[in-house]
Amino acid sequence: MADNILLNALPPADRQSVLASCQHVLLRPGDVLCEQGQPNEHVVFVESGFLSVMTGEVEREQVEIGLVGREGMTGLSLALGASASPFRIIVQAEGAGYRMTASAFTEACAAAPSLLSVALRYSLAFTTQLADTCRANARQTVESRLARWLLMAHDRVSTDELCITHDTLSLMLGVRRPGVTVSLHVLEGEHMIKATRGRIRILDREKLAEAAKGSYGQSERELHRFFPAGSEARAAA
Repeated sequence: MADNILLNALPPADRQSVLASCQHVLLRPGDVLCEQGQPNEHVVFVESGFLSVMTGEVEREQVEIGLVGREGMTGLSLALGASASPFRIIVQAEGAGYRMTASAFTEACAAAPSLLSVALRYSLAFTTQLADTCRANARQTVESRLARWLLMAHDRVSTDELCITHDTLSLMLGVRRPGVTVSLHVLEGEHMIKATRGRIRILDREKLAEAAKGSYGQSERELHRFFPAGSEARAAA
């Protein structure tokens, strides 16, 4: 079995066929897996770690709109019949994945309809995450958005400790660094997290979910609905 929810949702024969076309690769923080507006050269099924999905034409104005972990993949535009990626995708937390070329993925979808079906179901779950991000950015405070982000990141790692700086969180949330610092202090004061230099330890997910003010959970439940056998987001159900 591959440690990726989408691959594990495939029938065994189809999964083995797809894996035979994949290369196992390391995902290092800062690696750019695809550029906005550029053709997808590869598809990556994430095994561990997580990716940030970014939008914005000017780098200093880019903002994160989604996260991808072992529940997902890059290159969804290929499954939807387009070659170019509408987003920039970078590695945020170190991990590994299964990479295949765009042409191999397209051929695999034609040979194994189950692969295309899985990719399309995931695209709907991911679209729900994008919608939740838009709503949170428009309606929620920085504190609530930060709580949501920490929960989503925590879902995608195997430890309670996240390696993340205030500057990176500022970029991810699209807010000024002082706003992130103040919000971290609030969450820490309520004993939800423990923040040290470059690291945040999750202490109380239940309180973080309350602090997220309803912005966390919908897309996680949607993912669990589509992939109940493999979806293990810590609060998916």
